Amino acid sequence: MTDDVRENYAGVFDGGLGFGNKPALVLIDFVEAYFDKSCDLYAGVDDVLVNAIALRDAARRAGILIIYTNVAYAPSLIDGGRFAQKLAPLANFVTGHPMGAWAEGLTPAENELVISKQYPSAFFGTSLASTLTANGNDSLIITGLTTSGCVRATCVDCCSHGFIPIIARQSVGDRHEGPHEANLFDMQAKYGDVVPDAQVTEYLRIFESNV
Repeated sequence: MTDDVRENYAGVFDGGLGFGNKPALVLIDFVEAYFDKSCDLYAGVDDVLVNAIALRDAARRAGILIIYTNVAYAPSLIDGGRFAQKLAPLANFVTGHPMGAWAEGLTPAENELVISKQYPSAFFGTSLASTLTANGNDSLIITGLTTSGCVRATCVDCCSHGFIPIIARQSVGDRHEGPHEANLFDMQAKYGDVVPDAQVTEYLRIFESNV
């Protein structure tokens, strides 16, 4: 982000939320479509998956709620509405399509929650907000794909629902650096806190003694 943009935002969008008292972790749409070079949605984000798995393992040691999301449609894509009309490659996410399978190394454990969605936000039309409320979570550590799409949408809705969005910087990714960095900048400015993965991992160590 250029210095003139930072200067323009300075003094207006400098607020921070900090970490919450009871976090959950969400891993957004880490599915084969973004890792298979033959797929239109390929994003070249293998390093992001490695980082997210490391955070997932830290969350397991901390004993916090872990949630995975994927996208799943009926064969007709009728449940994809305008989103599926706008973005033809979403046909890769028809239930049972190989591109909708979990990326290698990311198999949910039996005690971890999987939420299937049809739209960008992990909150829209799902049980996520109710689950977090019922479990007493006040914050959500956000990892996943893509930064400019489902990650951003989830961050905005997370804030709107009253939870603290913590975006793990090295565990979110996009197909191009420009939209990736622009959306990280905007989320930090307006909706949540973009935090280095190392800082998130250190924060999660607080909870290990309670497991």
